[in-house]
Amino acid sequence: MSAAAAERTGPTERTRPAPAGSPPAAVVLGAGHEGGASLGAVPAGRPLAEAVTAALAASSGPVCVVPMTLGRDPKLIADCARALRWLARTEEPGRLVLAPPFATADHLTAWLRTAAQRAVRSAPQTSAVLVTAPAAGPFEDADLFRVARLVRQYGAHRWVEVAFDGGDPDLTEGVDRCRRLGARHVALVRAAFTLPPGDATEVTGGPPAARDADVVDTGPLLGAAAIEEVLRSRVAHALHGLAHGDDGTGAGLDAEHGHGYAHAHGPDGGHDHAHGHAHHHH
Repeated sequence: MSAAAAERTGPTERTRPAPAGSPPAAVVLGAGHEGGASLGAVPAGRPLAEAVTAALAASSGPVCVVPMTLGRDPKLIADCARALRWLARTEEPGRLVLAPPFATADHLTAWLRTAAQRAVRSAPQTSAVLVTAPAAGPFEDADLFRVARLVRQYGAHRWVEVAFDGGDPDLTEGVDRCRRLGARHVALVRAAFTLPPGDATEVTGGPPAARDADVVDTGPLLGAAAIEEVLRSRVAHALHGLAHGDDGTGAGLDAEHGHGYAHAHGPDGGHDHAHGHAHHHH
């Protein structure tokens, strides 16, 4: 099966064995707004807790949760950490561990740069890259504009724009903008695990400028082999930490700190608060 086909169909299991070559563990993938359901990932909250509970019952080994974010979903990381911290109340130490997130924004930027370079290689002066993803919240969507700007800054791409599934701008508006900037070819590059709904050619049914553009869907950002390689690395890292007494939830609970609206620190600019087990003062 091709990588694209695997992305469109994908496994349906909620729990999977650790990737080949990693220490024994049951692996549960947590899904957020960047997708991952086609990879067997489950939403944080009750579905994740149920999948982890089932994995614990099926094996005496550790259960490792990997937050399937590409760097724009710190809430998913924190939600996974909270779920594991809650489940750990009734489990013996060493059974549960939170892996580092699948990727950071730096990883995403690098992968998008590679995909963008490949997509416009044949006609770099007349091609635009349209980075697409499911719409989320204002901060998460703003993060994608930042990533796209870095892709353009450190690449040989004349135009790098952003559009969202069900967001503003949507795919049709994104293609139209690329065409109005002068692009004759538009490559849709996916900053998510899931593919856009429908076929890429459907977006050309919009304004005249969009209909004149040659739109190509480049498919999944990462192939199946690349995803398995990253998962193997994250699980191995998590189990190494677990062997040294770190279940990963402390760092996970802090993942949302500094993300979203700023909060006031009072007249003296300082405050004192705790995040997970970490207590600090600003």
